[in-house]
Amino acid sequence: MTPRVPVLVPGPGDGQVEILVTGRGEPSSLFVHGLAGSIATTRPYAGAVRGRRTFMHLAGHGRTSPMLRPGGAGHPASDWSYAALAAQVRAVADREEVAATRALGISMGAGALCAVVADEPDRFDRLVLVLPAALDSPRDDTAARRFATLGHLVDQGDVAGVSAHLLAEQPASARARPDVQTWCDQQARQLMTSVAAGALRTVPHEVPLTDRSRLRAVDVPVLVIAQEGDPTHPVRTARELAQVLPTATLEVLPAGGIIWEHRARVRALVGQFLSPSPTSAVPSLGVPHGGPDG
Repeated sequence: MTPRVPVLVPGPGDGQVEILVTGRGEPSSLFVHGLAGSIATTRPYAGAVRGRRTFMHLAGHGRTSPMLRPGGAGHPASDWSYAALAAQVRAVADREEVAATRALGISMGAGALCAVVADEPDRFDRLVLVLPAALDSPRDDTAARRFATLGHLVDQGDVAGVSAHLLAEQPASARARPDVQTWCDQQARQLMTSVAAGALRTVPHEVPLTDRSRLRAVDVPVLVIAQEGDPTHPVRTARELAQVLPTATLEVLPAGGIIWEHRARVRALVGQFLSPSPTSAVPSLGVPHGGPDG
């Protein structure tokens, strides 16, 4: 069988979106990366998910077109709003060969999904929101500065500097691992081929929602995953998100890196949540909506 490879499909407006479709059958799940992420960084979350799995690159990442609006003096200006990102997610999810009924988003991807379901509460029948970074208030200045620094390094074409920056963002316990260092090198090279620098400077100041209460209409199962010790994705934000979603379950993992120390746990959680076995219950080790705040 010929391996599936990423392809470009029409996005909203005149742009194109890079997607990768793997697997077949039901359910059909869409995976959306975070800021400075990629299709490769979302694939570990799908390791135990059955059915058709679609991965996408958001604007400016991979080969996906940047989203542009008219700028001054005849020059285009990038539009990195969550509304624009949500439009790309919706365009991919609605494609005939994708027909996503379930979705997982990481950080910026989680925000884009929140923007989608705020307008269409029943668009998906299950959602996983990993490391949510913002709701209706911007991230703090520290997170914005980190991404601005990364954007400057990308602009300068400093592959080694980008890799070092990404490595410094990983948990201290994981930084000496060869696989973590290799991952940072690969991500740095990926960013050099994208136009994500504008997003790195802009998205941290954006918010997915103007009013979080709009999410109260999203009455479908939602799994929110957070981790301790992550200042860029504070547990507080995940708790607030889980509290406003009527049927959400919150899973807070210890520090150490979701895709490093807790990869097997997260893979099992996501797999059983997005494609539960008819004979096995979805794990419920997290804090359900309305439960103790910790």
